[in-house]
Formats: sequence, C-alpha cells, structure tokens
Amino acid sequence: MSVSTAELIVRAKEGDETALSRLVEENTGLVRSIAVRFMGRGVDYDDLCQIGHIGMIKAIRNFDLERGTAFSTYAVPLIIGEIKRFLRDDGEIKVGREIKRKAAILCAAREKYISCHQNEPAVSVLAEICGFSEEEVVECLGATAGTVSLSEQVGEDGKLEDFIGIDFTPEINEKIALKQAIEKLPDIEREIIYLRYFKGMTQSEAGRILGLTQVGVSRKEAKALLRLKEELK
Repeated sequence: MSVSTAELIVRAKEGDETALSRLVEENTGLVRSIAVRFMGRGVDYDDLCQIGHIGMIKAIRNFDLERGTAFSTYAVPLIIGEIKRFLRDDGEIKVGREIKRKAAILCAAREKYISCHQNEPAVSVLAEICGFSEEEVVECLGATAGTVSLSEQVGEDGKLEDFIGIDFTPEINEKIALKQAIEKLPDIEREIIYLRYFKGMTQSEAGRILGLTQVGVSRKEAKALLRLKEELK
C-alpha cells in the first residue's frame, strides 16, 4: 500500500470528506469491475455501482492499517457482500420479461395521456387505460425506472423538489434525470441521497450503513439538497 493511500485512509476515518472522496474516486475501477460480474440479474449497472460504492465506504471506515493487508484485498469482499446483500434483500425489483412488456405498454399510455391532457396521469388512470391493477402499475414502472423526475415521489418523506424548493415545469421535468444531477455531489452526499430517496431509508438507517450518526446524516443531507438547489437554479 502506498503511503499516500494510508494517509488518505487515516484522514477519511477522521472525517475528512475530501480524503474519502479521493479514495472512492481512486477505487472506482475496482467497484466497476466487481459490479459488472452481477449484470444480467435485473438491476441496472449504475445501481450496482452505487451499492458497490457503499461497500467501498464501509471498507474505508473499517480498514485496520496495522493488519498489513492491502486495502484492495480488504475492500473486495465488502463490496461483493454489499451487492449480494442488495440482490438478496431487494430481489423483488428484478425485472422479468413480463414486467418489461407491461412497463412498455404503461409508458406508451402515459406519453399519450400527457400529450392529450398536458398533465401526468394518476396511477388509477393508467391502470384503467391499460387494464392492469394499480399494484401492477406501481410495480412495473418502479422496477424499470432508470431515472427519476425531480417532481416524482422518491422517498418516504416526499419529493426532492419539495426539499430543493424549485418548481419545475413539465417540459424541464422531461429533460432532467435526477441521477445526472446527483452525480456532481460529493461521494458521501450522493450515497446519502441514494439511500434516503431511492431506497426510502430513514436517516438513522442510512447512518448505520454509512457509519454516521443520524445527526451527521441530517447535516450532510441538508448540504446535498442545498447543492442540488444551487446546481439546478
């Protein structure tokens, strides 16, 4: 292990977010090489990488420099374990052919409805148009969603636009993918937003995964939302 890596780990364990971000960035290739092994299981590659980065952050926070083990050797099983845990615990999001077929029908119906009525159809409306149950509509659209609109309900606490405080027009909503906006956030803030608004976790639950207190998560989440507000003005 290089001295610089060791120093970065020490600083990251002490709460230096710049050091943490640099370590995550330097090991992105490792995370991606592991994530690619799990492709084809119904989970988007970018989502696998996000989960892998959570494993990487855990590895950084828990790595013992005195053990003499290479950091990458220590990190690999944690990254793999995090992805496997996600696939095991969230297996219901795996997308089968039937779900993809229904999602395609729903998306076409949604686009047609918006074109005619100039607003988003409710779940009940889509269900009636397509002859599906409301549960099927939620399942199919949720399982195949690659991006999230800023005005879409993405977590248990509401919409991100409610927190950011910006009123987005439908035209802009169609052009902005939430994942693209989040990519510019520092790594730890990006993981918090992912866990809070894509996984629907509480601040305490996100904190347990990332090794932070609930207060720490709250402060970093507030910073992340402020950054998004500034970025999207």
